[in-house]
Amino acid sequence: MLRDKNLIPLSHQHQHALGLCVRIDRASPIAETDLDAWQAEVSQHFRNELTIHFAAEEQVLFPTARGFAELIPLIDDLLADHAWLRDRLALVEDRRISADSLLGFAHRLSAHIRKEERQLFERVQQLMSKDALALLGRQLDDALKDVEQSCSVPTAATRLQAAK
Repeated sequence: MLRDKNLIPLSHQHQHALGLCVRIDRASPIAETDLDAWQAEVSQHFRNELTIHFAAEEQVLFPTARGFAELIPLIDDLLADHAWLRDRLALVEDRRISADSLLGFAHRLSAHIRKEERQLFERVQQLMSKDALALLGRQLDDALKDVEQSCSVPTAATRLQAAK
């Protein structure tokens, strides 16, 4: 299903996070000498975008979606993902996560995003009226207004090298 324009800002942020997840996956196994640079990039991405993104979902989207009984178990699952991801982010910020755990973090974040896109967003679009989606979109725009509108540039350590 085509993404409703009112959910597109969240979907764009999902694309940014998926890009980071793909880069972590392709860079694995991450050398111990590069691990600090990867942790710094993940930490920066969360500070600049995903912290506000999670808050917008938790304060605007999820409460709205809870209005539909069939979505409550999915929302509970997504909130558990947020908690797990935040716990791992604390390790990333303290530079205490292993390369394997960072890869696991990327896989879990990727699966979480796909669950939101393929399950939550699809059902919200089917269940909500156009007017309700428009109101949700305005609320999300307000909640996301402080997200930095810049992209992360990989460092020498996190830039993927062309295959030889």
